[in-house]
Amino acid sequence: MGTTFRALFAPNLSAVQFSVKTLIGAGLALWLALRWGLEQPSWALMTAFVVAQPLSGMVLQKGLARLFGTLVGTTMSVVFMSIAAQAPWLFLLSLALWLGLTTAFSTMMRSAFSYSCVLAGYTVAIIALPALSNPLGVFDQAVARCTEISLGIMCATLVSALLWPSRVEVALTNQAREASKYGVQAAQASLVGGDTARNDLLELLSRIIAVDAQREHAWFEGHSGRQRARAIGALVQSLLMMLRLCRSVRRQWQQLDDVQAHALAPWLEEVRQALSAPDQAEVEALRLRLWEHANNPQSSNAEQFCMGRMALVLDNAIASSRALKDVEEGRGNSPGSISLAVHRDAVSAVLFGTRSALAFLAMACLWLATAWPAATSGMLLTCVVCGLFASKENGAQIGMSFLRGIALAVPTALFVGQFILPQWSSFAMLCLALGVPLFFGALGMAQPKTAGTATSFCLHFIVLISVSNHMTYSAGTFFNNAMAIAIGVSAAVLAFQLLVFRYPVWQSRRLRNSTLQDLVRLTQRDLTDAETWFGGRMADRLLQSAQLRKDPLKADRLHLDGDMHGLDIGDELIHLRKCLAMSKVSMGGPDRLFLNAVADVLEQPPRSKRAGALDSATDLFLQALDRYPDSNELRLARGAARQIRHSWQRWCESQEDIHGFT
Repeated sequence: MGTTFRALFAPNLSAVQFSVKTLIGAGLALWLALRWGLEQPSWALMTAFVVAQPLSGMVLQKGLARLFGTLVGTTMSVVFMSIAAQAPWLFLLSLALWLGLTTAFSTMMRSAFSYSCVLAGYTVAIIALPALSNPLGVFDQAVARCTEISLGIMCATLVSALLWPSRVEVALTNQAREASKYGVQAAQASLVGGDTARNDLLELLSRIIAVDAQREHAWFEGHSGRQRARAIGALVQSLLMMLRLCRSVRRQWQQLDDVQAHALAPWLEEVRQALSAPDQAEVEALRLRLWEHANNPQSSNAEQFCMGRMALVLDNAIASSRALKDVEEGRGNSPGSISLAVHRDAVSAVLFGTRSALAFLAMACLWLATAWPAATSGMLLTCVVCGLFASKENGAQIGMSFLRGIALAVPTALFVGQFILPQWSSFAMLCLALGVPLFFGALGMAQPKTAGTATSFCLHFIVLISVSNHMTYSAGTFFNNAMAIAIGVSAAVLAFQLLVFRYPVWQSRRLRNSTLQDLVRLTQRDLTDAETWFGGRMADRLLQSAQLRKDPLKADRLHLDGDMHGLDIGDELIHLRKCLAMSKVSMGGPDRLFLNAVADVLEQPPRSKRAGALDSATDLFLQALDRYPDSNELRLARGAARQIRHSWQRWCESQEDIHGFT
């Protein structure tokens, strides 16, 4: 209650500005729709609230995505009606299948344009369901809905861009600073190891994913936004590289005996301190001392490998600091912009698509069985809620917040629509009656903790009022629509609750198999984007595994350790291939033979009896490296090959106690 009270009655300046902008854009869309005599002006009003975002770039991108999805949905609505208008069951089954497919495709995308898939799904329901009673008028309905929705998009985008524009690139810079700070913290923790390192790793990965997703919006804010987006790409890549190198130092540290570890402890502490505030001159001096010690013939191989990796950590710390400075100053030095890759889980996409299809079919059965006219409103809301939230892990919680928004919207709309508006006739009075509750609703939309309920309140308030040039005030129609809306959202929430993954061990096994497939592909993938490709996909999987880890089952905890072993092998593969590339030595086949052997081993899941599968290939590769002149790069490559074998052995040994994995 305290959060809601502060959001509504003690908002900050940015929340008030957002609310005012949203109301002005929505009011302009409504005025134009009424002025031009559009059939349902409320859709223009509602669209302005749907695309409302606190940052201008986000509004533009979401508006373009919604416009594209609307055009696709408009086309498909005409196609469906032309094929199955005379067969209701066939039409409803086709619509359910289409809704399931669009939900599944939106799940497979991280881009903001996944919203286009959502719109393409429920726009068909918006247009086709009301046209079932008059199939011949579906084309006119499609043109009308497309016009109203496009009007709302353009008005909201125009007002957001002109009035108090809040640029994405400013917020993006702040997010980059936070990600860089957590990157240093995670890197320092990785050098030491322990459970804190794992928690810091997961926190950093979640922030990297968030800042990479926001980077896409900056491309719609002109040249400076695109430059900052490129700089963010370089920062993300350097943070992933720094984390990989720090973890590799820790793995190499575990190969030292007590005497060696004691001798190198001061060096490790110096490196940790240098990460906090990397002064280029001091770091360069420390780096040279590290390489000098690493090249000391009196040092053991384990010490040389460890010191060499510490030096690489310092190199990357300087690069990361420069990348953050480029972000702050808006300099994009990289020619392209490499985004993090996405782990696309087809099984989860099918599950979420099934959620949408079954929830819609349940409402369709209710409509066919009862011939309840208002049931089409319920089916429409089911499509909207399923399209937006079926792919969310917390879809049920979001659905419940939508129900709370409906509970608030019904009495408010009843008072405004049945008691206030019949007494007022001018557009100014209409804006006053609608603007007061929608202003407070927009204030709630500006706060993340109340955004779900506030958005639901605004949308359903507009639906229940249903503004038009020829309004009718019928209490029976109002209560029928309110009941249908509540039932439709409840059907979606019920589907979210019933259709979930019940077997976390099976889900963990699928994540492990995906990791193995990526490791196989990593042996041949181009090194240009290998860091962001593997890092992004592993970040998604590790965060999913962290959700499973909340279930205190021993198998899940051990399998999360297995995911970390997979991350270790991938990091070492990238490290090995980069060292070989920098050595500029034409090996003529031994490196490819070793990588092919690693790929062959990773084709099968880790088991305790396969712990020695890489021994012979690693020994042959190390013997081949010994035939070439010694260099820092080849020395690091030797250490990487040994670490790949060691990480594979640990992964296999960790499977002994996991029931069902061996």
